[in-house]
Amino acid sequence: MAVGPDYGRAFALWRGDAAPEWRDYTHHAFVEGLRSGALPQPAFLHYLRQDYVFLIHFARAWALAAAKAETLGELQAASATVQALANVEMPLHVRICARHGIKAADLEATVEAPENLAYTRYVLESGYSGDFLDLMAALAPCVLGYGEIGARLAGADTPYADWIETYAGDDYQGVCRDVGGLIDTALDRRYGSQWHLLPRWRGLCARFRTATRLEVGFWDMGLRGA
Repeated sequence: MAVGPDYGRAFALWRGDAAPEWRDYTHHAFVEGLRSGALPQPAFLHYLRQDYVFLIHFARAWALAAAKAETLGELQAASATVQALANVEMPLHVRICARHGIKAADLEATVEAPENLAYTRYVLESGYSGDFLDLMAALAPCVLGYGEIGARLAGADTPYADWIETYAGDDYQGVCRDVGGLIDTALDRRYGSQWHLLPRWRGLCARFRTATRLEVGFWDMGLRGA
């Protein structure tokens, strides 16, 4: 599999372990439609509405990560991510939808699709039943996968350029590097530098792989919105 962006050691190993699922996610027909501009607009708007709901639960999951944190650095990183989701990414959804006649009140009234329920509740359950690292493994495919997709699609001449540039931009790419570093540091602190050789690592790989499969289902749901 092609080498991905440098978001840290754990990400590189997770990405390699889940290679088939990762490619299905990051090269999904929905993603390729964003790149080419061939994605039907109704599918994109359906996805945006669902993603708005998703981000509410995603922010809650990062708030849970703050509660699970063991160091001040972990607490600060998790709380900063909640702020970025609430004050940057979600307002982007509101602005894009508003340009297409979807009001904020309509976004708030969106009924969750089953794929959305499955994914968000899996991530939250990972945090409720596990620890900080279980939650990071479940959160990582979304955070880092969107960074990889944005970087790969950067500069595409497409009606979806605003969306692409959000994730290709320096701010979001910085978030990905920070999150990757947060995960590596958390692993080193808890298990030492050879954490990838421990049985615990296999469980974290399984969480990452499951969350990646649920990302594929989310794109499938988006395409059906056409």
